[in-house]
Amino acid sequence: MAYKLEGRLLEVCTCKAVCPCWVGEDPDGGTCKGTLAWHFERGDIDGVDVAGLTFGMLADIPGNVLKGNWRAIAFMDDRATPKQEQAILSVFTGKQGGPVADLASLVGEVVAVERVPIAFEVQQGLGHLTMGKAVEARMEPLKGPGGHGTKLIDAVFSTIPGSPAYVGKSSLYRAKATVLGIDVEISGHNSVQGHFRFHS
Repeated sequence: MAYKLEGRLLEVCTCKAVCPCWVGEDPDGGTCKGTLAWHFERGDIDGVDVAGLTFGMLADIPGNVLKGNWRAIAFMDDRATPKQEQAILSVFTGKQGGPVADLASLVGEVVAVERVPIAFEVQQGLGHLTMGKAVEARMEPLKGPGGHGTKLIDAVFSTIPGSPAYVGKSSLYRAKATVLGIDVEISGHNSVQGHFRFHS
């Protein structure tokens, strides 16, 4: 079993910027309602090409992110073939090991897997994500004195382990999932962007 996945991450949640979960602290307000999406610019899972597809997750995180017990809906790009879907799920449920398995171990329950249209766009540092009718987010990175994106490196928690994360704010975060008890529409909260390279 082996995978090589490279691409971009877009992440947004209900924590204030910058999200305390990344440094091991409890989420703002005690819980976090977060959306994660990984777009594969290049990808091979046991010989299955998944380039061009996106996998996402909407999660209810009940406390400290490192304690796990997340409840989540997995969103599969509706352009994926059954073989591609099976391959991607094998990675993001931890069955393929490697760096993604550590993240997958935090999810206590996947309440549903939904095939939906996913739009994943990054232009000049501005991110835009939609996953079916459940999630829409717009985000931009925070910038340092030279106009470069503010980076978080070597954090105790990461959704793109091994890669720097560009922290930012969302101008819109809308998420609704009755099964998770999530119904939010906010702005000015945490967002994260980054590139990833996952190899097992």
